Amino acid sequence: MNFKELQNGMLDGFVLLKRCDEKTAKNGSTYLDLILSDKDGEISAKLWDSAKGMYESDMVVKVRGQIEQYNGKDQFRISQIRPVSDSDDYNMSDLVPASEVGGEILFNMISKKVEEFQDDELKAIVSKILSEHKEKLITYPAALRLHHAMLGGLMLHTMSIVKIAEAVCTIYPNVNRELLLSGAILHDVAKTWELESNSTGLAKGYSVEGELIGHLVKGAMYINDAAKELSINSQKVELLEHMLLSHHGVPEYGAAVRPMFLEAEILSSLDSL
Repeated sequence: MNFKELQNGMLDGFVLLKRCDEKTAKNGSTYLDLILSDKDGEISAKLWDSAKGMYESDMVVKVRGQIEQYNGKDQFRISQIRPVSDSDDYNMSDLVPASEVGGEILFNMISKKVEEFQDDELKAIVSKILSEHKEKLITYPAALRLHHAMLGGLMLHTMSIVKIAEAVCTIYPNVNRELLLSGAILHDVAKTWELESNSTGLAKGYSVEGELIGHLVKGAMYINDAAKELSINSQKVELLEHMLLSHHGVPEYGAAVRPMFLEAEILSSLDSL
């Protein structure tokens, strides 16, 4: 735990309440049985004579107290605690797993690649979708738990696929580079709709709509809507939609259809990799 030691020997710092259970002591008083966490680890804690209902899981708080031994394990005895305020100087990336490169930095790097597209229609569609969903894209994880389940993880995963796709294009010049990159950039864009995040920015589960429809279909719907608003009706729209619908490869993994052309096959293989 990344606590700061004060002159009086007390420990002080910002933490995430990973777990927060209200319990009753033998004398009838209530207390909170807590798990405090940050990116470096976690520790069990107790808050005696707690104010009922003030604290709950996934809340960020500032605590002060001491580490004691209980049954041979470290336990943090809280002497002071309060919810964070807007004036507090802390970073959520210090409290939860996070991409080493910030989500906004990665988003801007990806956007710059799109700005360099020679295909005006692909540039317009991808730019529109990115700009409309930027706020969530820069913070969202890529998954609930399987991969890149961290703050900014969605952009980290997306950039990983984009970089591998660029490398493939240098080896196989017959690949339509901008079509492949467009699919790579957008393939998981609807995870911001499929997943529900908590106050930490991590995923807490799937939305009802996400369970019923999924990010592959919703992503294709984003493309269709953007193309209509931009008055683009070329075959590239259907190709890009197909890439999103098929990027999981097989129906068993959620693909609506199997990949049916070169760039779709490559995107599916890279995402699987």
